[in-house]
Amino acid sequence: MVVLGLILLAAGVATILAGVLTAENAVGVVQVLGVDVGAPTLFLLGLASGVAVLLGVVLIRIGTRRSLQARREHKQLEELSQKLDAVEAERRRDPDEDAASH
Repeated sequence: MVVLGLILLAAGVATILAGVLTAENAVGVVQVLGVDVGAPTLFLLGLASGVAVLLGVVLIRIGTRRSLQARREHKQLEELSQKLDAVEAERRRDPDEDAASH
């Protein structure tokens, strides 16, 4: 998810920068990267770029949260596994005491 978010963010920013830095105004027509586009097309291009940037940021945040949650869960499982291993090792060391106490 984070990778997809980064791709969308980069594509949106690149499109916005291309529109801002390369736009040339001819007679009633705007050229962006050498392509003639009308006002509605330019508006839709800007809108799509803005949506891509926002969606990219949202996907990055969601992916980061999931990654952090998975790391926390993995850490907790590792701690529990270590505790279980310690208890099992303790049981193996003292099998005579368990048999004598019963």
